[in-house]
Amino acid sequence: MRAVQETFRAVDDAAPIDMLAALFDARQWPHEIISPDEISGEIQGSWANYQVRAIWRTADNVLQLLCLPDIRVAEGKRKPAYELLALVNEQLWLGHFDVWSQGGMLVYRHGLLLGDEGLLSLSQAQGLIENAVDECDRFYPAFQFVLWGDKSPRDALDSAMVDAAGEA
Repeated sequence: MRAVQETFRAVDDAAPIDMLAALFDARQWPHEIISPDEISGEIQGSWANYQVRAIWRTADNVLQLLCLPDIRVAEGKRKPAYELLALVNEQLWLGHFDVWSQGGMLVYRHGLLLGDEGLLSLSQAQGLIENAVDECDRFYPAFQFVLWGDKSPRDALDSAMVDAAGEA
């Protein structure tokens, strides 16, 4: 954290993709700037490596963050997975989980509306990334319990929340 703050000593706010690129550089997370409006990277979470992608939409001053925990939901598991999604999303204050219709990939999504200047602060960038990874880590076990352990969505969520409460 200190190295990141020193890197940004002279910069308060920046264009969203530039700020995220600088944060990824400072944390030494692998990433690629896809375009002036898109960045993709990889972050090691507690359970898995997460692909993180941010897309800047200038017209609306919205930064959309996607965090993919590399979980595919097979067609036969969609019903319990969607039930679990509803239960999990009730627990979230920011962002939500979804399953992409093409490919069945689980995704955490969060849209951040920036001010008229369209600038992202370091604290916003850090909070956005940390929240996404934290939420993926928090609910990863629940999705595994449903998809691989054949637990009911409610039991899977209860088990994951007990496990998470036990980690300190």
